[in-house]
Amino acid sequence: MARKSDKNTELGDESAGNTEPEIQNPESAGDNGPEERTVKDGDPKSENAEKPVSEATRGDDPELQIPSSELSDNSEFEKQLAAERDRYLRLAAEYDNFRKRSAKERETIYGDAQADAITRLLPVYDNLERALKMECVDEAYYKGVEMTMTQLTEILEGMGLRLIPAVGEPFDPNLHNAVMTVEHPELGDKIVAEEYQKGFTLGDRVIRHSTVVVAN
Repeated sequence: MARKSDKNTELGDESAGNTEPEIQNPESAGDNGPEERTVKDGDPKSENAEKPVSEATRGDDPELQIPSSELSDNSEFEKQLAAERDRYLRLAAEYDNFRKRSAKERETIYGDAQADAITRLLPVYDNLERALKMECVDEAYYKGVEMTMTQLTEILEGMGLRLIPAVGEPFDPNLHNAVMTVEHPELGDKIVAEEYQKGFTLGDRVIRHSTVVVAN
């Protein structure tokens, strides 16, 4: 009986040694495998997982924090930028005022020079006018003087010179220079009755007042 038990033991050992491990099906392993972890509402880890990195870890990650030195540098840079912008605007305004002032000064200087040149030519105009009022037997001579007067008048008018209306116009002390008064029943009071010397304007400037006689 002892030998039979030993033989059975040996057979059992051989059968145990010949057994191979059972291979499970991968599809069936998924049912019996480890359970997936579900994230429950209210879990702090789930909240951090749903938030963007910049909001979830900004306070914890030192790399995402802006150093206070950089913030102060930015504020200082903004102050300097505002100061430079204000300086630029002031400089632009000053240059614009300088440009306008210079243009006005050039215009004034040109007007003064032009008025001075025309004033120096007015005696020539007066002499030619007197010459044309005189009787002349030489028609060619008279024609030459008349042509000279016409040319001078065209040049002066081209420079902007204009005659001041006088005879028959109301007396204007800004335009007329009264040297005497006369009784004139046909004309009204303070009406220019006669002109002794022509007056001229250049733009809005009176170059020479018209010398007149005023009726009472």
